[in-house]
Order: sequence, then C-alpha cells, then structure tokens
Amino acid sequence: MKVRMSLTARLTILFSLSSAAVLLGLGVLIWLAIDNHFADEDYAVLGDNVRLIQKIAGEGPAASLAQRLGPVLEHHAGFLAEVRAADGKRLYATQDFDFGMALAAAAQLPAQRHAFTWEQGGQTYRGMRALAQVPPGQPGPLQVVVGMDTALHAHFMHAFRQSLAFYAALAALASGLLGWWAARRGLSPLRTMASRARTVTAHKLDERMPVDAVPVEMADLAATLNAMLERLQRDFARLSEFSSDLAHELRTPITNLMTQTQVVLSQPRDADKYRDVLASNVEELQRLSRMVSDMLYLAKMEHGITLPNAEPIEVADEVAALFDFYDALAEDKGVRMAVRGSGRITGDRLMLRRALSNLLSNALRHTPAGKGIVVEILPAAEGVTVVVENEGETIRPELLPSLFDRFFRADKSRARPESDGAGLGLGLAITQAIVAAHGGGIGVESEGGRTRFVLTFRA
Repeated sequence: MKVRMSLTARLTILFSLSSAAVLLGLGVLIWLAIDNHFADEDYAVLGDNVRLIQKIAGEGPAASLAQRLGPVLEHHAGFLAEVRAADGKRLYATQDFDFGMALAAAAQLPAQRHAFTWEQGGQTYRGMRALAQVPPGQPGPLQVVVGMDTALHAHFMHAFRQSLAFYAALAALASGLLGWWAARRGLSPLRTMASRARTVTAHKLDERMPVDAVPVEMADLAATLNAMLERLQRDFARLSEFSSDLAHELRTPITNLMTQTQVVLSQPRDADKYRDVLASNVEELQRLSRMVSDMLYLAKMEHGITLPNAEPIEVADEVAALFDFYDALAEDKGVRMAVRGSGRITGDRLMLRRALSNLLSNALRHTPAGKGIVVEILPAAEGVTVVVENEGETIRPELLPSLFDRFFRADKSRARPESDGAGLGLGLAITQAIVAAHGGGIGVESEGGRTRFVLTFRA
C-alpha cells in the first residue's frame, strides 16, 4: 500500500534536504578554498627556501655547502631538502629521510613544471625541484629538491571535515524543524478552508471561504471555491423550485383523474357517462404525456446535445410555414401576423421551428383581438437576429428575468393552462435551450404595451 505523505511533511523534507545540500555545498567550497590556501602557502615557503639555497650555493665552494646550509635550514619544522652535484653526488640532505620517492616523482614532471606532490609512509608531501648555480670554475649546476610535510594541514582539514559534518547535520535538523513550523503555519488557511467546507451541506449552502483572511496565493482558490458554492446554491435552489413546481403541475391532472374515476365508480353509470369520463381522462393523460416529453426534451437540450441535422435554413420560410399553421387560430382571435426581412442560419430545422412555434403560440395567447404580431428578421454582425413582437399587456419588469424558468406563470391563479407546451410553463425554457444549442442567445423586453423576444443566431 502506497504511503501518502501530507503536504506539510513533504515541504519539511524538501526544506531540510535543500538546506543540507546548500550547507554541504558551501562547506565543500570552504574546504577546497582552505586546502588551496595551504598549498599556496606551502609552495610559497618552498620557493623562498629554494631561493635561499640557490643564494648560499652561489656564495662558496660546493664542498662546504653542507656546513653552510645546515644552520639555515634545519630550524624549519617539516621542511625537507636534498642537494646533489651535477655528477649525482649528494652534497646535502635532511637527516633520516629517504628522498628516493621524491626524486622519482620529480623525475616524472614535465620540463616546464617544478611543483609536485608525493605519498610516502602514509603522509602526503608537497615538493619543488630547481637548479642552483655555483661559483665559476666549479662543476654545476646543482640539483635541488625540497619538500614540505602536510601532516599539520591534514590534521586541521580532518578536524574541519568533522566539524562541518556535525554542523551540517545540526543545521539540517534545525532547518527541518523550522520548515515544519513554517509549512504548518503557512498551510493553516487551507485547514481553515477545509473546516469551512466540511460545514457545507444540502441545507447549509450559504457558507463561503474567507478570501480576505488567507494569503494572496490562496485568495484565488478561495474565490473560485466561493463562486462554485454560489453556483451550487443557485442551482440547488432552482432544482428545489423545479421539484416543487413539477409536483404542483403533476398533482392537478392526477387529482382530476382520480376524482373523476372515483366519482364515476361510486355508482353504476350508463355507457355514455363512462365514455365521457374516459374521454376527459384521455385529455389529462395527454397533458401528462406532453409534460413528460417536454421535460425530457429540455433535459437533452440543457446537457449540451449536438444538433441532430445541421443545415442552412432560411428563417423567413420557417416563419411563413408557422404562420400557415397558426393562421386559423389567429383569424378566430382577430390577430394579424406579419413577417419582415430575411436571413439564413445553420442549424436544425425542426428545433428552430419548435422554438419559433413556442414564441408564436405564446404571442397568440396574450395578444388581444384587433392587435398584431410581427416577426422581424435582421442581419447582425456575426449572424441573424429574429425579433418576435406582439401587442398586449405589458409584463412587469420584475417578472422578465423569470420568464424562461420552468413552470413559470405570471398568473398564479390559472389552474387550467392551454394544451400546448408553452402553456405548461416549459415552452420558453425549451426555446432558450434550443437557441443556446445553436450557439445563440435570447432576451425579452416589454414596455408600452409591446413585448419583444429577441433571438440571436450565429450564421
């Protein structure tokens, strides 16, 4: 089973490792700098002694060189020197030291190099080779090899490495504790947001994240979560209202069916009476069937269904076909209908016709006798605008935003709607969903006894 680490633990480990790496890197740089400094000092001392040997060698005969070099060089702790004549005869050498390995290391150097190092007896030595000129008339030049024992420096570097390792471990531990405290304190707003989120339930959707009380880096997350909660609260309220409206809409026809059926079964009736009750029940069942079909259709539209048959559509032709369908009803009510303009869009012909049919049906229902309905088709910047305008009673401004809600009716006392889908309170909602499926939008305005539905479609 994979172990899941908390964000605080991850940040603590990362902070500790980063601090340890930085401290170790800095320590290594200091260690290298000190080692290079010791090497420079050693070679500087060796160079000074080489020049001293060269000076002394040039001031007298080679036979007395040992007597002249001894008092000068023997007081240097850790310093080694050997001087040989041109024929290989040793003229001077530090007592009790074998220069064989030093000479071998010096012999392997390129001609242009003079400094070298060698290992002997478990110790590291730094050396330098040179030539020393002798007075005129003597065989020369002399071969000079000098060295310096680095044991003192090595001891210091060993102690420094131990101190560095101890300090790095201690600093990493302290950095880890500091990192844990900083991470825990820095992530406390997330715990506050999580605690606030746990209080959100279906009955308590008004909780919001503290945007002003969190750091700037988390403010965007808090604002996004608040926007999500706002949408959920709004959609949940809408769903609750829809459920209530749906129950109300279904209760009326079901109550009618039950009442009529119980009445007719309460005592024997003749065949004509049974036939009338069954015919009335069929009307209520048809109403229920249309309501369920409209709800399913609306659900498909609102879930982003693609257009079944997208094709170029001449809007004026579809409006004219609907006028032919509603002509008899308009003539009975004494309502005039007219279409102006033309335009072409790409969409589903049946869906567009249903959207326009819902608007025309709604307009016919609310247009008084002797008034008119005008459908105007106008070219727009990126498509076509269709305006359905009818004369009649002005809709109150506070009701306009709710016209496209499901089962919305301005007249709540109306217990028996007409038989079409718009009368069921779903027509305008379906129209809005169809227009949205075509990538457009719909709006409404009502003033001065005229109501206008404005539909915009992309070409």
